[in-house]
Amino acid sequence: MTDPEVLIIGAGPAGLTAATYLGRFRRRSLVVDGGAPRACWIPLSHNMPGFPAGITGADILKRMREQAEEYGAVVEPGRVRSLTHDGDGDGFVAEMDGRAIRARAVLLATGVVDHHPDLPGVEAAVQKALVRICPICDGYEATDKAVAIIGQSDKGAREAAFMRTYSDRVTLIHIGAPDALSRRDELERLGVELILAPLDAIDIENDRVTALSYAGQSRAFDLVYSALGTSPNAELARGLGARLADDGRLEVDLHQATSVPGLYAAGDVVRGLNQIAVATAEAAVAATKIHNRLRQAEGLTVAD
Repeated sequence: MTDPEVLIIGAGPAGLTAATYLGRFRRRSLVVDGGAPRACWIPLSHNMPGFPAGITGADILKRMREQAEEYGAVVEPGRVRSLTHDGDGDGFVAEMDGRAIRARAVLLATGVVDHHPDLPGVEAAVQKALVRICPICDGYEATDKAVAIIGQSDKGAREAAFMRTYSDRVTLIHIGAPDALSRRDELERLGVELILAPLDAIDIENDRVTALSYAGQSRAFDLVYSALGTSPNAELARGLGARLADDGRLEVDLHQATSVPGLYAAGDVVRGLNQIAVATAEAAVAATKIHNRLRQAEGLTVAD
């Protein structure tokens, strides 16, 4: 294809939603698919609006991609290695696998990378929903079950406290330095069992975590949550000097604009709640603002 008007980096829910909106605005967009977005890990989502019986992450992505392509979006596999300002000062140049792509605006939908426990079999356990990464997404499914939280900081304590909404059998296995946990009094008050020990192994059998092994002991749990945090994929924005929050994610305004003119962001790479519903809403806002910004540059009026 010819150079797009808008380059969308990331083919998860945020990137594909933005592509659908831009296509319906009659804008040419290219979506760069870096492969395996975070949503593909979802075994079955029960909080995706419009799907009361649940839907898999793979089906969510398939439907969103088909919809974006229906309105003319081009989705290409690849990875953007660098992003710079165009020499003319109007837009950006992206280097993708040895190819230079020019665009008048860029939307970053690059997401985050989860930190999984360094244990054999963890990825298979995530795919089976036995090791989970989002209590806001699926804490409801842990109701009255034996739940373990693996943490290395106060984030683990916060997730353990949150899970007490659903079960009175919550255990925090803190694998970090003891002084990284400052909320022990709250855990005790909430009835959360605390184990201070590194993990040795995770055993899965018949769709159940049969054992988490630590310090020579083993315990069985119905569900295990990893609260080891994430790393945002914000390197491209950092290279352009975009403003970042303390956690490394991007700060944006009410229209999803970063501090770099013409550069927008949506989804988990943006500071806020990591949810598909949030990502798609942010993408709709960003796409509309991008379209209006381009219209203004063309000397045309914009719609609110």
